[in-house]
Amino acid sequence: METAVRVQDVTQVYVTEERATLALQNITFELKKGEFVSFIGPSGCGKTTLLSIIAGLLPPTKGEVTVSNQLVRSPSTKVGYMLQQDYLFPWRTIADNASMGLEIAGMLTNESRQRSLYLLEEMGLLPFKDYYPAQLSGGMRQRVALVRTLAAEPELLLLDEPFSALDYQTKLQLEELVVETLRAKQKTAILVTHDIGEAIAMSDRIFVLAPNPGRVRQTFEIPAAIRAAVPLEARELPQFHRLFREIWQEFGGAGHGES
Repeated sequence: METAVRVQDVTQVYVTEERATLALQNITFELKKGEFVSFIGPSGCGKTTLLSIIAGLLPPTKGEVTVSNQLVRSPSTKVGYMLQQDYLFPWRTIADNASMGLEIAGMLTNESRQRSLYLLEEMGLLPFKDYYPAQLSGGMRQRVALVRTLAAEPELLLLDEPFSALDYQTKLQLEELVVETLRAKQKTAILVTHDIGEAIAMSDRIFVLAPNPGRVRQTFEIPAAIRAAVPLEARELPQFHRLFREIWQEFGGAGHGES
């Protein structure tokens, strides 16, 4: 299968007047087209730094990243980035917020705007297209943020704890929506999360990062039965609980359960 992302020997050092801090050390992995992987680990292991490098927002001190066989040197529409906060503009309607990424990238046309409206319809949000963000729930706002991210048709999606501020029921609903949407569109995705259960339920593989400096400590392949199930059903499978305990033990069982 085609390689979608290649991260080769990425190391990141932050330098201040007082000290140099090694944030990431020799991170290497490849993702196939359509693969969904998660990175989990304690605070300070460089998860968000890694996403910033892959997105082209931060040049690595050493190593390189390629997306669709093109070297990443700066942000591009090939990579979509969805954050914990939805960052919707309160003075713009939902339809206008959904097309904001297209507008910023200079890609807003009648055709691309129609595509964003179609995505809103897919997410069950078309009846709310003329509403404003304050009139929507947190879960609905995150769905708008997902539409905004998908509207530019990125080849890779980066998801930086996008569900962590939501209540548990809404989070499960969005997990299912994201997984099914990305599978249907054959999108490659990288999720960063503190939530082991979320990572298992959504992913094909999980990379566990160790801190100080951030480095890959362990990689887990998700069993086929879990991958075939939607996130809520996946959590009920015996394989899920066995894998959860195995990953939990990697952390010594401290502070990395389901939120």
